[in-house]
Amino acid sequence: MQVLQVISLLLDYPKPELVEARAELEQMIQQSPLSADDKAALEAFIEHRTSMSLMDWQSEYDGLFERGRALSLLLFEHVHGESRDRGQAMVDLMNQYKTAGLDLGVKELPDYIPLYLEFLSTQGDENARLGLEEVAHILALLTARLEQRGSNYSLLFQTLLSISGVQIDLDDVRQQIANEKRDDTSKELDKVWEEEAVTFAGNDQMQGCPTAQNRPSEGQRRDQYVPLNTDDLSQPRKVSGI
Repeated sequence: MQVLQVISLLLDYPKPELVEARAELEQMIQQSPLSADDKAALEAFIEHRTSMSLMDWQSEYDGLFERGRALSLLLFEHVHGESRDRGQAMVDLMNQYKTAGLDLGVKELPDYIPLYLEFLSTQGDENARLGLEEVAHILALLTARLEQRGSNYSLLFQTLLSISGVQIDLDDVRQQIANEKRDDTSKELDKVWEEEAVTFAGNDQMQGCPTAQNRPSEGQRRDQYVPLNTDDLSQPRKVSGI
């Protein structure tokens, strides 16, 4: 499902190349099997974002996804937090990627959502839908939190939910987070700095800034979907009043 590659790029850190590829991205959206409403939502997002200053876009991106954990683009952040279970889940997911033929760079975190979407984009429509279905509750949580902050990044996650086919009551999710304490304030961020750093898998291969720029190898099997191996991925970790 090629449109997942488009959403993957839009969820990654904004770069000049992304702005330059606007026409190509819009063409891929138009050729996708998305509904007219979903196509319009993605095109509206692209028009808005590529029309603004790239520095402003990057600054807003950092403010949303790089401050605090509530809007983390790491799937397991919403499942395991900083528990030891997260490290094992990362190793398991890395092994599942390898089973499907996906080779990651040494600095890529396997649960980075843009990378996960890029992987699903190579696995066929039905497998892609199954992969999104498995993380639908996380997508719904991020949708509601982004809406709460008035960010149109929520449109991307709403589209992913639509592709998954999972029926989730977003009003219920919105009510759950209505009184949620923000974790991106200076006070809350200071608390994070005081916590002990966590090293996943006990080596440097799981560290560094993730990126969706490394593509799956040509030998990757497109007929096999390997589900995420977690105890309760369908129920995101409840924090700050959820």
